[in-house]
Amino acid sequence: MVLTAEDKKQLTAEFGQTESNTGSAEVQVAILSKRIAILTEHLKQNKKDFSTRRGMFKLNGRRRRLLNYLKHHRTPDEYKTLIESLGIRK
Repeated sequence: MVLTAEDKKQLTAEFGQTESNTGSAEVQVAILSKRIAILTEHLKQNKKDFSTRRGMFKLNGRRRRLLNYLKHHRTPDEYKTLIESLGIRK
């Protein structure tokens, strides 16, 4: 399964300030989290797919950098609510 345009619109509407605000860090983290979840399910079935595993690690790194940005440039409450709403351990 891939991340469809409809999924992206839904995440943008939920986490962005406006529906066209796709560039905010919150929306990017939400989209990356959804893609990581999809790849995790794929890797549970295909354990030897190492190229996908590497891609997932790169997405994890990008999400981690965006979360660090949010942690230092937003209020702690905004950071905590984003983490809790996405279900990310941290």
